[in-house]
Amino acid sequence: MQYKITLIEGDGIGPSIVQAAVRVIESTGVEIQWDKQYAGEDVMVQTGTPLPEETLDSIRRNRVGFKGPLTTPVGKGFRSVNVQIRQILKLYANLRPALSFAGVPGAYENIDVVVVRENTEGLYSGVDYWVDEDQSAGISQNIITRKASERIVRFAFEYAKDKDR
Repeated sequence: MQYKITLIEGDGIGPSIVQAAVRVIESTGVEIQWDKQYAGEDVMVQTGTPLPEETLDSIRRNRVGFKGPLTTPVGKGFRSVNVQIRQILKLYANLRPALSFAGVPGAYENIDVVVVRENTEGLYSGVDYWVDEDQSAGISQNIITRKASERIVRFAFEYAKDKDR
């Protein structure tokens, strides 16, 4: 079986990291057709948008994306592409598993934890602005809605129930 995956190399160190990761993935023998798409600072310069609709369409079509780091300009320019992808595609649940492995030394043993984090609101709201002309002070607002809070809580409980946690 062949899998089709949207590949976004990113910018900065992104292409180097993604190319190395693709080699590791391909060494598993899994058949993957990479659908190369573009996002980030370089694309913004070329097309006027850091997140072309073709890239979003590819992710929607393939239902899987593999993305390298993307630049987010500080103080000016475009909104974070990462946040845009999360919000547009409603990727609201961020799962962060932490697992210890027998025989692998670590600070703690028998770790098996999954942190569930809301991925589209709070710090990811993107409501930021300068309060003075010198841009020496700014305000960043965290928007947290009841709807998104209830959605992530339901997700976390359903995840725990489905995984016998």
